[in-house]
Amino acid sequence: MLIDPPIDKLVEKVGNKYALVGLLSKRSRTLMEKRADYLEQENVNPVSFAAHEVIDGKIELVEEG
Repeated sequence: MLIDPPIDKLVEKVGNKYALVGLLSKRSRTLMEKRADYLEQENVNPVSFAAHEVIDGKIELVEEG
């Protein structure tokens, strides 16, 4: 369960919970492919890492269309 950062703060940052799920899952998969060694070494969950990136403003949702 994701506690830190709070989910309500993440939803505010992204716009809605469905977009948040898509953003976090896509970023988590990318992190697992490209930075798996780092995540394992630091003992960090990729979803939590991606959530912190959203809160810190390092990644944001880009709408297609």
